[in-house]
Formats: sequence, structure tokens, C-alpha cells
Amino acid sequence: MTKIIQEVFERNNLPSGICSTICGSGGLIGDLFTNDPRLTLISFTGSTEVGKGVSTNVHTRFGRTILELGGNNAICVLDDANLDLAARAILFAAVGTCGQRCTSCRRVIVHEKVQKELTEKLLKAYKQVKIGNPLEDGVLCGPLHTAGAVKEYEEGLKTIQSQGGKIIYGGKVIKDKGGLFVEPTIVEIAHDAPIVKTELFCPILYIITCKNLEEAIEYNNEVPQGLSSSMFTNNQMNVFEWIGPNGSDCGIVNINIGTSGAEIGGAFGGEKETGGGRESGSDSWKQYMRRSTCTINYSKALPLAQGIDFSESHM
Repeated sequence: MTKIIQEVFERNNLPSGICSTICGSGGLIGDLFTNDPRLTLISFTGSTEVGKGVSTNVHTRFGRTILELGGNNAICVLDDANLDLAARAILFAAVGTCGQRCTSCRRVIVHEKVQKELTEKLLKAYKQVKIGNPLEDGVLCGPLHTAGAVKEYEEGLKTIQSQGGKIIYGGKVIKDKGGLFVEPTIVEIAHDAPIVKTELFCPILYIITCKNLEEAIEYNNEVPQGLSSSMFTNNQMNVFEWIGPNGSDCGIVNINIGTSGAEIGGAFGGEKETGGGRESGSDSWKQYMRRSTCTINYSKALPLAQGIDFSESHM
């Protein structure tokens, strides 16, 4: 991607170095960037833990940051929702890229009246998911990115079960494909299980039951992250409650569409432990600029309220 962008710059007689990719091990490169006073703004995408260090380094020297950190995104499904539509959105958001997007769906908060029906639809869909090389036609779920991610998946499921969670689909590492493949997993769990507040960057989906709109909003907002959120409903009153000041506390608030994908072109970013600031969208460029208030006096007069006489006779 860097090479493609550099070619565009060169064709337009601009230095290709405007866009560069610098790779390094550990935190060496990151520390050089965050501690360099010449870099007045740092945009960082990564974990909340690393983001705290970036923020500390940059703000210690009075620099500015745009942070896009952890996501723990929920899709709320109310009892009047189109369940076929909801199931499609949940599957794509939870399983696509093997659950390795900051906007991946981690939690489904579903009304108790439709919980059973929605779960059955998801189970039917999950059974059809083809796992393997994502470059092959028909493959929806590729591998996890590192062996560490597989370990996180395994340890996460152990913690889930120890906290009362029940695996209703998946839950296994696939060892016969010669890669870091795991089964997309569905878990039934209580909304207040401690593990629910932690982002597991892998295809584990929680099914959480709620009784009404107010409870759905409460459960959506009770995690420390605040990136993307969605609600499925056909009730206009629910819509305005969800997108209003007492609704979702996330930076991205959707209706009848999943948590990932629709934000392209919009102001991308979140609240709380997700960091702050926005990339993309109509306001993003402002964060990369320096705001100056400019006043120009075009006259030869400058009246003063203090009554001071600056004429030569008083000098």
C-alpha cells in the first residue's frame, strides 16, 4: 500500500517520502515517534494498554494524540427486530477476518422473547462457515494472526467457562489445516461476567439476554470500551433513544446494520478506553491542523478605552 501511495505522489511531482512505512521490533520505533518533539501529533491504533503509554509520552511534551484502541462492540437485538437481517449482520461482524477487527462484534445483547429464535439462526449459519485460506473462494474465516492469538483464544474460553459461560458452538483449535485456525465460537454468558469487559481479539461471540430497551442500553454501555455499537429494531422511538444522549455511549452508533464496515467515510473512532479523536469523516482533517485565531486591522486607527493620549505633545 505504501508503494502504491508513493507512486501517486511521484506522478504528481511530490516527494514519495510523504508516506513511509517504518518497521521495528518491540517498542523502539514507537518510542522514537512518541518522544520526538518535532512530531506534534501522533495517531495510534492498537491496544488500550499500549495506547496509555503513547498518550503519556506524547502529552508529557504537550503533543496531541488521536487514539483508536480497544473495541468490545455489541449488537443489540430487540423483540421487534428483523431477525433474519440481524443474524446476517452478526455473522459477518463476528466471523469476518476471524474476529480480528477493532469493530468486530463481540457481544449480542438480545431480548429474551427472541433469544432462542435468533440463537438458532446463528447456529445454523455458523455451521455453514468455511474455514481455511481466505484467498480461496467461499472461505469466510481465515486464520488468527499469531500463535499468541491462538493462546488467547484457548485461555479466554477457559476463563469464560470458569465464570459461568456455556459454549454452545465451536470452542476448538483446528490442528489439521497446517495453520493458526480456530472454530468461530458462540457462548451464552451473563452480562456481568468479568471476562465480558475484556476484549478477546478472536472469533468468540457472547450471547447476552436482556428484558427491554433500557437494559440493552445499560449492558451495551457497561464495558470500558466504546468504539462501535448497533441496534436492530423497527420501532422509531427505540431508534431515537439509542442514538440520543441517553443511548449508546460509543463513537459509532448504528441502526439495523452490523458494527463493522458501514463506518467507512464517517468519523471513525470511539470513547472511553477506545481513546478519542476521529479518523476519516468531515472533521478528521481538522485534528491534523493547527487552529489560529487571526485578527487584522485594516485601518490606521486603534482606539483605546484607557484614555491614554499618544500625541507628540504628551511624549
